[in-house]
Amino acid sequence: MDPVEVFAAGEKGRGLRVTKEMSAGDVVFAEASFGLATSCDCFRRQANPHRCAQCKFAYYCDRTCQRAAWDEHKQECSAIKKIGKAPNENVRLVARILWRIQKDTGLVSDAQLTTLDLLEDHLSKMSPEDLKELKVDVQHFYNYWPKKSKPVGEDYVSHLFGVINCNGFTLSDQRGLQAVGVGLFPNLCLVNHDCWPNCTVILNPGNQTALDASFHSKRRIELRALGKISEGEELTVSYVDFLNVSKDRQRLLKQQYYFDCKCEHCTSGIKDDLMTAVRDTDGHKPSADVVKAVTDFSLQALVKIEEARTKGNFHEVVKICRESLEKQDPVFGGTNLHLLRVLSTASEVLSFLQQFTEAAGYAQRMVDGYTKLYHPNNAQLGMAIMRAGVTHWHAGLIEAAHGLICSAYAILIITHGAHHPITKDLEVIRTQTEMELCLFKQNELVYRSMREAVLSDKPMMHAGEQIKTTS
Repeated sequence: MDPVEVFAAGEKGRGLRVTKEMSAGDVVFAEASFGLATSCDCFRRQANPHRCAQCKFAYYCDRTCQRAAWDEHKQECSAIKKIGKAPNENVRLVARILWRIQKDTGLVSDAQLTTLDLLEDHLSKMSPEDLKELKVDVQHFYNYWPKKSKPVGEDYVSHLFGVINCNGFTLSDQRGLQAVGVGLFPNLCLVNHDCWPNCTVILNPGNQTALDASFHSKRRIELRALGKISEGEELTVSYVDFLNVSKDRQRLLKQQYYFDCKCEHCTSGIKDDLMTAVRDTDGHKPSADVVKAVTDFSLQALVKIEEARTKGNFHEVVKICRESLEKQDPVFGGTNLHLLRVLSTASEVLSFLQQFTEAAGYAQRMVDGYTKLYHPNNAQLGMAIMRAGVTHWHAGLIEAAHGLICSAYAILIITHGAHHPITKDLEVIRTQTEMELCLFKQNELVYRSMREAVLSDKPMMHAGEQIKTTS
């Protein structure tokens, strides 16, 4: 059994706590999903994925993956084929959950600590608008639910939609780059929120590629300790991104999860001053009017940036980012959220446009700000540092690149573990940058020549002579 137990967590309701001490990087528990609704059932980004020939909706990396997923997909496949299109993720997830319940009942393993019936749906706390949307989903569900399947009452269907609304876990592809669906994990639903948590949740995509199904491993979430957790201590995760001032995080939590966050970081406003920081030049700070004007400008600019990005007008995105930074730099401090959001977008889009040197400068500033705000073992911090390291690598800034890659690896080995695809990719990059850094330190001219030759596909030269290589 996992080293956790359910306990009464006061006004938060039920919670989970550990029954033994945990260390950074330990897997507190792993849990297979009770139900998943994804557009890509194997979670692997493929250039030419294999599409289900019957429903023409589900995608797989190959036929082996498709066969492994057929048990979960077959009823959904028939339902999608019958109505001619796939409904939204929540409708599909409710259907998958009900098919699972009808097959396995409400408990699918001895390690499951609660049933779906006991999870909160918060229907009584929903706004009229949210309830109206939920009723539309319920109607879509009944249009989708096959008549040959066992009938289900509307109250229970509504309960499941409420549970998913509050407890659904967004699933990303195995590289963590793109959301591909939503899943429900009953034990994870018992883990309460804290803006500065002691755990993080990652999706381990498992492996369904082996020809022999006995070697397959299931998709699962892993709850990982971010640091030392004492025996009897409550387990917590963050339901929202920490990079919002406390009142905004509280508003988001109330809106989505129907509770008032009273964690220490919210009640004390910890790091709010950094997130709204203004530049201090020799004791002189910009006036309140100037700060407000630049803040208003930044909010409008971020809307324009997102519009241009959605349209694929990336040069316009870069133009707006540069204009924004020109106004922000004299006014905002390096940890100001408006500044960091522009720096993040600028570095990402410039990298896409292969303008790596400028992108690297913005990425470094972004990392400097993030490091002062995030928990030192925050997964999003690790991913941001990794992207910054890769950007520096492409820019030819090998010393900074290797340092960033090593810093990212130190975080992701805790948050993701050594066997996660992201960590494996990073380990390959770390080995490569280490080799390049050794060459750079031995002879910078040779390193530059080799790098230029690789990028331009020309012979490698040193001191006017071609360097012979062996393959």
